[in-house]
Amino acid sequence: MVTTSYEYQNLPTAEDLPDSDETPVDNELQNDIPNLLLNLLKWIWGDRQDWFWGVDMCVYYEPNTEEPAKSKSIVPDGFLALGVERLKNEGGRLSYLLWEEKVLPILVLEVVSHKYNGEYDSKLLEYQDLGILYYVIYNPLSGRRGLYKKHQSLEVYKLVDSKYELVPSVALLPGNGKVFWMPEIELGIGCEQGNQGGWQREWVYWYDRSGVRYLTAEERADQMRAAKEEAEAIALQERQQKEKLAAYLKTLGINPDEIP
Repeated sequence: MVTTSYEYQNLPTAEDLPDSDETPVDNELQNDIPNLLLNLLKWIWGDRQDWFWGVDMCVYYEPNTEEPAKSKSIVPDGFLALGVERLKNEGGRLSYLLWEEKVLPILVLEVVSHKYNGEYDSKLLEYQDLGILYYVIYNPLSGRRGLYKKHQSLEVYKLVDSKYELVPSVALLPGNGKVFWMPEIELGIGCEQGNQGGWQREWVYWYDRSGVRYLTAEERADQMRAAKEEAEAIALQERQQKEKLAAYLKTLGINPDEIP
């Protein structure tokens, strides 16, 4: 397990280090899914300032004081750290330095590359050795031949006695979706069919303890709009019924305005 205590002199700062490994993503989902989870967290934890979700950002865990650019790092598609400042500096973080943050990410996310990049073996071992509690793998190629056939679209591994163990899902969702509850984070993570920006497919979401999915900003806006339209329709119906009753009373020679 990597240490978060460092006794080196003149440790590198974020300005001394590359903020990415310069490896381009090879599919849109490697950007879209981590950013979807980030935007959901901004709403779920909108009143909290003790968390950070990084997207395609270097996490430096071993400094090289002689050649800072050779400091050891990992670059998950997404990662979550708890107990750190939500916002740091006016321009935000350039990268995540363990010798400054003093907190190891509690969760890392990898979206399996179209050209396999070791998500089920070399990366798993690396995150395991670092001591990261949860390793989440989303595989858009799940069920296809070869390597991907034996893996589910979403798998969550938890560090138990320094080894990763596959976490069982705790709830089945529509369309055979699954949710994995993570008590240390007090969130579930799962996947199900949805529409994001007009793209209908399976997406990865956060869930509450009951397995209820947290809605996106677009979905919440649609929900509010539908509720408003329903309230307006009910009000219109009540007004029309009132007008109809008033017209009927007038045919009987009764002034509805004089009825107490």
